[in-house]
Amino acid sequence: MHTDARGYVRAIADGDDLTAYLIARGPNPLASMCGRVCGAPCEQACRRGDFDDPIAIRALKRYVCSQFGPEGKTPPGALIEFLKNAARGADCPCQDQDELLPLLQSLTDQSIPRATGKSVGIIGSGPAGLACAHDLTLLGFDVTIYEMEPVLAGMLATGVPEYRLPRDLIRAEVDVILAMGVKAQTSCQIGKDLSFAALCRAHDAVVVAVGAKRSRRLPIPGADAPKVIGGVEFLRDVSLDLAPALGECVVVIGGGNVAYDVGRTVLRQISLDAARTALRASGVAEVHLCSLESLDEMPADDIEIIEGAEEGILRHNSLGPKAILTDTEGHVRGVEFQRCLRVFDENRRFAPQFDPDDTTVIECDHVLVAIGQLVDLSFIEPASNDVRLNERGLISCDPVAGRTEWPDVYVAGDLAYGPKLMIHAVASGKQVALSIYEQLMGRPVRHDQIELHFSISDYNREKNYEKTPRIHPPTTPVADRVHSNRLEVECSFDPCAARLEAGRCFDCGVNTIFDGEKCILCGGGADVCPSLCLRLVSLDRLMADQTAQDVIARQLDGFAAAEATVIVKDETICIRCGLCAERCPTGAITMERFIFQEKPVCRVA
Repeated sequence: MHTDARGYVRAIADGDDLTAYLIARGPNPLASMCGRVCGAPCEQACRRGDFDDPIAIRALKRYVCSQFGPEGKTPPGALIEFLKNAARGADCPCQDQDELLPLLQSLTDQSIPRATGKSVGIIGSGPAGLACAHDLTLLGFDVTIYEMEPVLAGMLATGVPEYRLPRDLIRAEVDVILAMGVKAQTSCQIGKDLSFAALCRAHDAVVVAVGAKRSRRLPIPGADAPKVIGGVEFLRDVSLDLAPALGECVVVIGGGNVAYDVGRTVLRQISLDAARTALRASGVAEVHLCSLESLDEMPADDIEIIEGAEEGILRHNSLGPKAILTDTEGHVRGVEFQRCLRVFDENRRFAPQFDPDDTTVIECDHVLVAIGQLVDLSFIEPASNDVRLNERGLISCDPVAGRTEWPDVYVAGDLAYGPKLMIHAVASGKQVALSIYEQLMGRPVRHDQIELHFSISDYNREKNYEKTPRIHPPTTPVADRVHSNRLEVECSFDPCAARLEAGRCFDCGVNTIFDGEKCILCGGGADVCPSLCLRLVSLDRLMADQTAQDVIARQLDGFAAAEATVIVKDETICIRCGLCAERCPTGAITMERFIFQEKPVCRVA
């Protein structure tokens, strides 16, 4: 997505929340939803994580979106008008123009000719479909989304539990995209209400952005019993108020985030069912989550495991289902498991091994299966000459650009590269929008990158920022949240906590720059370095790869290595305190900010 995470984190630290929102929202039309449910790969890459714990980047995005996003209490009044006018290619004068201009510039560029008179149909309104529709509309296309469910947003609305992603927030963010001119047909199933071939004839291009909305089935005896339900299907039914009444003991099979979404939703659903009827048998509701993997191997996020345990999920690791047991009438009465000795082989390939003599039975009323998801492409007619499926049952495509061998059909999201994170789906949708523009307009859009460096004369840091531990967002008390699907578990930072957490950022856009011409080898910078990331060593003791040796040889210019000294810096532990620059008596060490700007350029192919 090329979102400047460091930029909006540092803006929050400086108290400029509006700028932080504009930076976060600029490239990401679903920033508000990402602030709730993104898997946050930015946090995995955060350098603060090498020191102690990464910055809570996702939670900070949520903090600024809750103020200025479409779900906020006081959003910028001209935001939707800005986007509507931008989609029409019109000027956008308004009282908030100075504040919103950076956002407009990040969304449109007058050097890119608009694609008037061209239409695109998008199958699926998940994150990939919505992001694609958003950008195509800004590029001038007439866009229609076709969604089989009665609500828009795909799995965000029917797969993510409401306690993680409020439905009014989804509607608010989707409404912004619709207000730009995107049309949508809900409860429209391609292949039933409209054929895929007819859809292709109706538009200049078609984007297939259907997500993985079907649960994988278990290949074991009893898996077809009536009360064995796919986890994804269960979450959909709950979101649409169609959930079945559950027994008091439920087994969830799976060890990922979806399995925990299912298990935690079951806990809430059992509580709601119990409140609806006084005839229910008394007893303690139990939800058993049974994972093939050990605790260390479970793919679920740590926070899901922790919060699931807080709410009462009974976790069982290293168990593989052997059979679903039923009574004489076919009703589920339990699941037989066998001990899993290993999940992966020595090459880390999925190859589970079991101990057939070590079995256990967990009694239950229902079984929910969350062991993976599949894409349903049954709407593509087998005899169609437009699109054919490969041996895996998928549409062959370029996973980045989304192009298929048919020039008018594109693929985005899960279908292009397999299930990944929400942010990957958004990025895929945006890239497909550019691919369609290039194909239909004959003008590829590229980004020229400009690098800028600025010396910082008054560099300073927050007090004790390196000692501040990671601040976690507050959560709703367990006793309250387990009784409602609508009560959010995670809450937003308050301004004080947001400033403090953002202030922990090591500001990777700033670096120490060394001028060898001014250095007198006093060692003062190394002496004051609190993380001991600087060392002065004789060049003849330095081990370096060939590229570094070539650079050094040019710098020596005839001097012997034994006569030269180098400053070695360990970037992984530098905390950007600036003490070395402050201590340097000759100004050989300075703090400089690095910024890159991307300008879209449209060229004739």
